[in-house]
Amino acid sequence: MNPGAADYAIDVRALNKHFGEKHVVRDLSMRVGRGEIFGFLGPNGSGKTTSIRLMCGLLTPDSGSGACLGYDIIRESAQIKRHVGYMTQRFSYWEDLSIRENLDFVARVYQMADRKQAVERSLESLGLATRANQLTGSLSGGWKQRLALAACMLHEPQLLLLDEPTAGVDPNARREFWEELHRLAANGISVLVSTHYMDEAERCHKLAYISYGQLLAQGSAAEVIESQDLATWMIEGEHLAELSERLSSMPGVDQTVVFGSALHVSGSDHQALEATLRTIGADKTLRVAPIATSLEDVFIFLMKRSSDNYGAKP
Repeated sequence: MNPGAADYAIDVRALNKHFGEKHVVRDLSMRVGRGEIFGFLGPNGSGKTTSIRLMCGLLTPDSGSGACLGYDIIRESAQIKRHVGYMTQRFSYWEDLSIRENLDFVARVYQMADRKQAVERSLESLGLATRANQLTGSLSGGWKQRLALAACMLHEPQLLLLDEPTAGVDPNARREFWEELHRLAANGISVLVSTHYMDEAERCHKLAYISYGQLLAQGSAAEVIESQDLATWMIEGEHLAELSERLSSMPGVDQTVVFGSALHVSGSDHQALEATLRTIGADKTLRVAPIATSLEDVFIFLMKRSSDNYGAKP
C-alpha cells in the first residue's frame, strides 16, 4: 500500500502478545494521526516497549491487526522499517568515533546511496555541524541524545518511535529535544514517544496510558483527565504525612499524594470527598480548597489501581 494514502500513521486493533504465560499486551487498539506527537505512558514493565514494537512490525502479534504508515503490520513489516526511525532507551554509538563518523556508519548500515549528503543534512538540521568532528565519548548526555535523534532521521522517516528518549538528560536538554520534536511534527512527521515525565506528557497532542499490557485511557490531556472524573482538593499546613495517612481511610478519599508543601486529595465520589474535606477544614491551621485535577493526579490514580499481570494466563 502507498503510505501516503493512509489516514493514520498508526491504526491497530485488538493486538495481543504473550511471552510464555505472561500476557504482555492485551487487546490494544490505538490510532496515531499524521504529524501527531502521541505520548505513551505507564509504569515500568507495563508493556510499552512491546506495544511500540508490535505497532511498527518489529514484533508479530499473537492476534489482532493493523497498519503502520499504510502498510500491514504483519504482511508488510519489511516496508514499514524503511519509513520508521526507532530510538531505543540505549542507543548504541561508538565513543571513539566522531559525530560525523557515527552518522556515516549508520548511513552505511542503511545502505544509503547518498550517505555523505544525508549525513551533512542531518548534522545541519539537528544543530550538530559545529561539533561534527568531536569524539562522541566526550559529549554530554544532551548532545548524545541529539546524535541518537540525528541517526534516526538519516533516512528521512515518516514516523519516529522514541522509547523513553530523555531518561537521564538534564531539563534544558529535554526542553530543546521537545522543541525539535514539535518542529518535526509541524513538518508532517508522526512521533510515538514513551515517557515518565508529566511535563513531557502535557506537550503531546494525544496520550495513552498502558498498565501491565492493558490500555486504560487515551485522548488529549484534557480528555484523559475528564475520563477519570476525579475531584481533587489541596490541603496546605503542618504534618501532611500524618494527615495523608488518616485521610486514606475516610469516606470519598481514593488517593492522597504529597506535592511539596501541599497534599492533593482525590476521589471519584465528589460529594463524599467534599463532606470529608469540609470536616478537615474545620481545623483552622489547615488551608483546604478544591483545585483542578492535574494529569499527574490522574496518572498516579491509574497506576495505583493497576495490577501486575505477571504469570496471568490468557
